[in-house]
Amino acid sequence: MNAEIPGLVTERLPHSDLLELKRWNTPTIYNGWEQITRRDAGAECFNLEECRDFMPQMGPMVGYAVTVVFEPSRVEHRLANPNGWNEYRHYVASLPGPKIVVLQDLDKPRVIGSFWGEVTANTHRALGCVGTITDGAVRDIDEMTNAGIKAIARRLCVGHAYSHPVRWGCEVEVFGVKVTPGDLIHADKHGFLVIPREDEPRLLEAARFMDSNECRTVIQAARSAAGKPFDQALAEMDAAAGAFRIAANDQFHAGGEW
Repeated sequence: MNAEIPGLVTERLPHSDLLELKRWNTPTIYNGWEQITRRDAGAECFNLEECRDFMPQMGPMVGYAVTVVFEPSRVEHRLANPNGWNEYRHYVASLPGPKIVVLQDLDKPRVIGSFWGEVTANTHRALGCVGTITDGAVRDIDEMTNAGIKAIARRLCVGHAYSHPVRWGCEVEVFGVKVTPGDLIHADKHGFLVIPREDEPRLLEAARFMDSNECRTVIQAARSAAGKPFDQALAEMDAAAGAFRIAANDQFHAGGEW
């Protein structure tokens, strides 16, 4: 069954901002996000369970969540809605991109079959999707890579079983974090971060600033320590950490990890 996207905001980040966000890994985006969010940066908005990036060579992916639930162990879903795939494809096509399909597998912790494969990867890429996050399995990973669909999943499997979309456009939970339709996601081999809507406008600025802040202070102090006595190197590192905190506090009224 289809569902409306609750509270959809039409004005989102320009594509140029998404392209810049894609230049950094997900931990770097997190470092910026923790400076501007009111959420608990130690417990919310990122995967709490281990997940695996099966295409790390593709780098980070950034996009808006398309949510779907499936249960490949049950043929009844096909019988209940034989037109489900067609309805689901039209739903995906109706949404703005770039899109990341966030797929909850109701068979978890069992692995019965994969929603993904060569055909579904090429179909979703044609509909503006750049990747998927699923707490189930994927297959045909070479073919998915060739299609341009990045996969973050729990494991691989051989078959698709009775793969069929059960419902979509609804809240899902994968790897311990809840995702709603339209959420902005940044993901790579480290995991994924679901950006709260209120944090989107300042995210790029914050990530860019904190990355530069590290380079100007704590990283520079560590890289320039070669050949110096430990006492001198440690003093410079302490001073750099202080400068890092001051810069973060001046910019965001928060100190950061150092």
